[in-house]
Amino acid sequence: MDWVGAVVRFIVSALVLMLVGFIIPGFRQLSFLHALLAAVVIAAIGWVIEATLGKGVSPYSRGIVGFLVSAVVIWAAQFIVPGMQVSILGALLAAFVIGIIDLFVPTAVR
Repeated sequence: MDWVGAVVRFIVSALVLMLVGFIIPGFRQLSFLHALLAAVVIAAIGWVIEATLGKGVSPYSRGIVGFLVSAVVIWAAQFIVPGMQVSILGALLAAFVIGIIDLFVPTAVR
């Protein structure tokens, strides 16, 4: 993976997080820099989970386990990213909306 592709994916992820903050109750709107930091933190937490527990439990896997892990990762990111506030319901809704958006605008190479 080249660094330009990684930068573009993080920018797209940040824009998606900003959109989610705009439409999801329980998910506070983020500035672009905070959304970019949140995208990096979410990717790092997802990488740690995938490295520790395997691809079957990865936030990027499909199914209910991947969905729930994505929601937990989004909820946990609020403790690292300043200005990010997410309720549990907001994290569940955000994971759902991000999954739907990812179908049309993929942020990772499949």
